[in-house]
Amino acid sequence: MVKYRVAKVIKVLLVVIVALLVFGFATMHLWNWLMPAIFGLRTITFLQALGLVLLGKILFGGIHRHGGGGRGWKRHMEQRWAQMSPEEQERFRAGMRGRSWCRGPAESKPESAYAGKGE
Repeated sequence: MVKYRVAKVIKVLLVVIVALLVFGFATMHLWNWLMPAIFGLRTITFLQALGLVLLGKILFGGIHRHGGGGRGWKRHMEQRWAQMSPEEQERFRAGMRGRSWCRGPAESKPESAYAGKGE
């Protein structure tokens, strides 16, 4: 069991190191190729590029865990569904059918929705 955990930690560290190298070099080369030519800015070093990667992650991606928590909403919805009466379930289904993002390939908008548009 301990060997498995050590191997897993080593794999994760290797993936993190490779990802940092790839994103750092990509950021550095893209910056040095585009920013001086477009905006007249200075070129940056690899460490500065890593700083930009980290800053972008903090500003745009946040710092949070990505593992294992994605199934909690499904369990919560299954519990809610089990507590609904058949009438509530049918009302929910009917409401979802009215959503455009929930239509299947067989379902389409009625012809009247297209009438008079662009013709």
